[in-house]
Amino acid sequence: MSVIKKQGRCLCGAVTFTVELKHPTFSACHCSMCRQWAGGPAMAVDTETAPVYASEEHIKVFSSSDWAERGFCDTCGTHLFYRLKQGGFYSVPLGLLQGPENWTFDLQVYIDEKPAWYDFSNKTKTMTGAEVEAAFKP
Repeated sequence: MSVIKKQGRCLCGAVTFTVELKHPTFSACHCSMCRQWAGGPAMAVDTETAPVYASEEHIKVFSSSDWAERGFCDTCGTHLFYRLKQGGFYSVPLGLLQGPENWTFDLQVYIDEKPAWYDFSNKTKTMTGAEVEAAFKP
């Protein structure tokens, strides 16, 4: 299987990076924390390898739970990643990535926290918060 390399950047361009993906798929997280952080469901690509940043000078990290943290640009505030503190899992917002938009929407997580006032018509796999935490939480 070939690796997909995508270039990404924050809104102001202070943070640029390359990320390697195994599949051209993305997911949506409906947890209350992601919805508060992103203003709606967080749509992201997942990777087991850290993005490679041209410089980390403008990256700030917020410890959002005992087991995960979120990164953002300290200049424009763009959300850069969600990552596990242990285990090598990164989730990068889909909107930061440049290039062809040949994505497949394949997963929704924390589906049990999704508010009733929106729905996606796409047929995806779904996981509850308990299922996600059982799979990823150390």
